[in-house]
Amino acid sequence: MREIVLINITGEDRPGLTAAITGVLAQGGVSILDIGQAVIHDTLSFGILVEIPDTERASSVLKDVLFMGYKHDQQVRFTPVAEADYQQWVAGQGKARHIVTLLTRKVTAEQLQRVSSITAKYGLNIDHIDRLSGRMPLDMPEELGKGCIEFSVRGEPADTAALREEFLSVAQELNVDIAFQRDSVFRRNRRLAVFDMDSTLIEAEVIDELAKAAGVGEQVSEITERAMRGELDFRASFKERLALLKGLPESVLAEVGASLRLTEGAELLFAELKRLGYKTAILSGGFSYFARQLQDKLGIDYVFANELEIVDGRLTGVAVEPIVDAQRKADLLRELAQKEGLRLEQTIAVGDGANDLPMLGLAGLGVAFRAKPLVKQSAKQAISTLGLDGILYLLGFRDREGTE
Repeated sequence: MREIVLINITGEDRPGLTAAITGVLAQGGVSILDIGQAVIHDTLSFGILVEIPDTERASSVLKDVLFMGYKHDQQVRFTPVAEADYQQWVAGQGKARHIVTLLTRKVTAEQLQRVSSITAKYGLNIDHIDRLSGRMPLDMPEELGKGCIEFSVRGEPADTAALREEFLSVAQELNVDIAFQRDSVFRRNRRLAVFDMDSTLIEAEVIDELAKAAGVGEQVSEITERAMRGELDFRASFKERLALLKGLPESVLAEVGASLRLTEGAELLFAELKRLGYKTAILSGGFSYFARQLQDKLGIDYVFANELEIVDGRLTGVAVEPIVDAQRKADLLRELAQKEGLRLEQTIAVGDGANDLPMLGLAGLGVAFRAKPLVKQSAKQAISTLGLDGILYLLGFRDREGTE
């Protein structure tokens, strides 16, 4: 009669231990039903679920495992598993899986407690917990830190909308980001990433900077803010703001362009996306003059933005049609995916304003980046704590996988 036993081995990590233990099991003709191993700060936790062909052989095999563990200075524990319990475990393998990603400047016990409590409340079981971020020195200033913990959970939430709402509430309370996404084949197989430009790739709204140079800064900034919050129609507000720039010298464009700063993490994100074979694009309601500068700097494949009309070296206060508005962004995302032979599930869209919501909703991974409250609540995912490179964590990317 066969026996099913869970073997747990803990102790200081040593090379050759796995080979030694499985060597003993191999001599006993044992079958492996499940296996997992983790090392935290050089301390090993090794679990292996085995099927031993018959009861008589079981005692000999387990005695040899115990001896081998002792030889390698490990603690060994055996737990018998009833066949009925094993069959129930097997039956559960078809359950849906999701990924919960915690992004923060510094990981705390409270953050983990709150996230794990919410997952349990909605009927999700945690299967694995992994640290995706690199090792952080003790003296690292908190504002420069990057922490990411990924939970692999099993099950379907009783109420997905309520789960997301609780995650969002905790994220705001603790100043962290919490992403919740289905663990599918597309998660690490995305190949197109599109970005808004102003306040996403760069730390400014270019139209506001041009307005300051034209002496209408406060007036334009107020309209911009209301448009990004979704209080005004983008197309109408865009034309209204642009009209106020009429007569501005073309030379001001170069001055403003030279002053623009890339958002934290932009260069690392694009370097890694390029290394991973992604196509990238700017889909911006801003201006192509500045988008092309970013294209050259970051190696972006496609640029779609608004073209300023210039006559006799001065802005006319209008843009060349078609204007890149919310619907145009969504249409362009669909067109680019089709051009690259990709499903929409294989796309990423990132933006901060209400005019980005249609493309964020269309993409397989839509990320509201340092966004207004309305956008944050409406998007599938949001990042406000870390820089743009935090998006890599949502793809399951580990810091140690990056380029040196």
